[in-house]
Amino acid sequence: MTAVPTRSTLPAGFRWSAATSAFQIEGSRDADGRGRSIWDDFLEAPGAIVDGSTADPACDSYRHPEVDVALAAGLGLDRYRFSLPWARVQPEGRGVGNSAALDHYSRLVDLLLDAGVVPFPTLYHWEMPSIVEADGGWLSRDTAERFADYVGVVADRLGDRVAHWYTLNEPAMTTLQGYAVGALAPGRQLLFDALPTVHHQLLAHARASQVLRDRGAAQVGLVNNHTWVLPRHDTAEDRQAAAVYDTLHNRVFTEPLLAGAYPDLEAFGLPPMPVQDGDLAAIAASIDFYGINFYNPTTVTAADAASPIPFDIVPTPGAPVTGFGPEWPIMPSALHDLLIDLHARHPNLPPVIIGENGASFPEPDHAGRIDDTDRIGYLAGHIAAVGEAIDAGVPVEEYTVWSLLDNWEWADGYTQRFGLVHVDFETGRRTPKASYDWYRDLIAATRPAVVTKGSTR
Repeated sequence: MTAVPTRSTLPAGFRWSAATSAFQIEGSRDADGRGRSIWDDFLEAPGAIVDGSTADPACDSYRHPEVDVALAAGLGLDRYRFSLPWARVQPEGRGVGNSAALDHYSRLVDLLLDAGVVPFPTLYHWEMPSIVEADGGWLSRDTAERFADYVGVVADRLGDRVAHWYTLNEPAMTTLQGYAVGALAPGRQLLFDALPTVHHQLLAHARASQVLRDRGAAQVGLVNNHTWVLPRHDTAEDRQAAAVYDTLHNRVFTEPLLAGAYPDLEAFGLPPMPVQDGDLAAIAASIDFYGINFYNPTTVTAADAASPIPFDIVPTPGAPVTGFGPEWPIMPSALHDLLIDLHARHPNLPPVIIGENGASFPEPDHAGRIDDTDRIGYLAGHIAAVGEAIDAGVPVEEYTVWSLLDNWEWADGYTQRFGLVHVDFETGRRTPKASYDWYRDLIAATRPAVVTKGSTR
């Protein structure tokens, strides 16, 4: 197993977090006037969810938020990342907020503050109201304005106690899996015609960022899924395939946010973004931190000439894998290399937050104590990689485990378990795993020593 990083590898003031998302843990899909979302639509399609499950009750967290807050506080977290579902707050995708939903999240914020944990909400974790998708979703520029209105509703209610915000979660996966290949909601299969969703999401983030800053937010950013892209063979064809995939997964998001311009898409034969005057300036000025979700590297090879896309994703040679198999290889050095490369290309990189990092491994549905040494090894290796990147000058300030709880894992339903805490989805019982204790002890070990009066230490 990879050694646990020592205190010397992490700077003073480094923050620790854990994360969840609303649709994955809340259940109560029909409670308190919640509106319909694209995930309600998607899961009803035959075969869309591996085990045919419906995300209800999931962890039943909507009815029992105090249980999750106690688990977050028990870890000694600095901040807890959770999400607010747009479809619950604005059931019609516009207008005044749903008071019952806003009351719920106001209570959650108060519970966290009372427990000494800073609330760090995500305003969009893939839960677009169905009616907004019907009006064009992220293919429509107007969605950016509707999102900003929703953010204003939330900020007006919570902004007196919440100072730190994520706007969007993983816009890359919304574009690539939601609109390009249809593996996730809304299930569109547009291939390269999905690219306008990149720009409209970034524009929505910029509009939301201004709304939050106008209401006194101290820190606003987004968090994107990133991967370190490797060519399968050392050939010109595979290097070109890797460059195209790196552009689509990573650089179409990093470059406008960190450099104020999109990469040259037309050099790869791709259509340009639907940019209007002022868009890129607003996007480039929109972040106080850059959030990175990282799970695995991606190895690609050149596709057959008849393929509609120029790359194929293939297994990473020699890498161990998570419960997802070859789809998710384990390579902590890839996170280090990604961070080093990002800093080299953007020397004035703002503070970086690792917004998600974690792994699913096979575990029983009904269990007592789980000794999840594979997960501990995965987390320790990636935290060590972050420490090495910090030593090299990358300004990483926070690390977040995905996930606090086992949850409903999107199209994989209940078949994948990422949690530090085991959840029995029939009873709702929560049982901390060995990784929970390990993370708690790691956090405690990185705190400054407390010197009591009269101590000679």
